[in-house]
Amino acid sequence: MTHSFIYTIKRIVFDENYQPSDNTRITTNFANLARGERRQENLRKALTMVNRRFNALAHWDNPTADRYSLELEIISVDIDVEGSGQSFPSIEILKTNILDHQNNKRIEGIVGNNFSSYVRDYDFSVLLLDHNKGQTSFSVPDNFGDLHGKLFKDFINSGTYRQNFNKKPVICLSVSDNKIYQRTDNHHPVLGLEYTANESSLTERYFNKMGLQVRYFMPPNSVAPLAFYFFGDLLSDYSNLELISTISTMETFQKIYRPEIYNANSSAGTKYQPNLKNRDHSLTQIVYDREERSKLAIKQGKFADTHFIKPYQKILQRWSSDYDIAYKQGN
Repeated sequence: MTHSFIYTIKRIVFDENYQPSDNTRITTNFANLARGERRQENLRKALTMVNRRFNALAHWDNPTADRYSLELEIISVDIDVEGSGQSFPSIEILKTNILDHQNNKRIEGIVGNNFSSYVRDYDFSVLLLDHNKGQTSFSVPDNFGDLHGKLFKDFINSGTYRQNFNKKPVICLSVSDNKIYQRTDNHHPVLGLEYTANESSLTERYFNKMGLQVRYFMPPNSVAPLAFYFFGDLLSDYSNLELISTISTMETFQKIYRPEIYNANSSAGTKYQPNLKNRDHSLTQIVYDREERSKLAIKQGKFADTHFIKPYQKILQRWSSDYDIAYKQGN
């Protein structure tokens, strides 16, 4: 590669006192909770839900269901394109740390979980929308997601990532409401029942460009499958406690933000299509403004266009071409 980017990692604990920084995408799950008059109550309730779910899944040698709690860290990754000290907020992910109160141990969890990216906002809320303006049928631009995918893989393979994290990330998302999921015979003790999708979604193809593959599992006592995006072997590369840390954290977020799917009053059947108009669901006591969130995605996409895509366009294009050549040469 002829040009290297400099990545800088910042960590902040996600607890009831958390306040989003100026560079944090407000649409991010954890940041959206930490706003408004009830911000501290929102955070406290969400973290309580996370810990209860963790102990319910990690039930062995845990008779009073309070052996574990999770500590969550927000990992912010800034990218310096020119090596000038000027950085752009690249991505934000979550790191789980497991506290075993019985053995007084702190156990590494999984990095990834939630995924947030200004460049992804640009791709979906600016580039994709502009491409389809005035069109009679929906289509995707050529090379859609290519730059974002290469930037993500470059960070994951960087020395900065390896110095800070022991394992590759796992990202956990909601299932898509325009796909049909079929239950298989595969049953994992922690991840639960595996489902397969009838077709590939745009999100799935986008994450595939980031080097990630996907599997769908409905954990024990859940009502809908979750989408797990990962490198390598999801079932073999991570311990049960690591997997539980991701499930308990991300299922809690989904119950808040997608209650029609993840807080539904009936469980997914053998053949399942998620429905965001499902009225047979329960609401958490946590405040969330879905409409505001979608508007902000467009605003944040334009921010990326103004402060990253346009100023560094030539450098990014050249770097992207060099990346392809290096990849073909097996570098």
